[in-house]
Amino acid sequence: MLDPTSRYANLETVTITLPDGRVATYKRRRFLPSGQDMRLLAELTVTEGDRLDLLTARTLGDPEQFWRVCDSNDVLNPFEVMEEPGALVRIAMPEI
Repeated sequence: MLDPTSRYANLETVTITLPDGRVATYKRRRFLPSGQDMRLLAELTVTEGDRLDLLTARTLGDPEQFWRVCDSNDVLNPFEVMEEPGALVRIAMPEI
């Protein structure tokens, strides 16, 4: 079971029958949305010592939602979001 706020929660669950007859269940692949197409909640400037989990907790109320910040900045690696002080970080509106 996935947490309802997981990035994978809304993906379709499918099954496949393997050659030996076993049935495997899996989630379909998640494709990243375009950050520029997401509705903007805020745009913040990275300062020295900022952390993605703290920024996410301040803006979205849950540090585990860091993946939403990554999505809105078209970034796969969470460490890339905050690595450059002075960079702008987009925070998109959470979608349910």
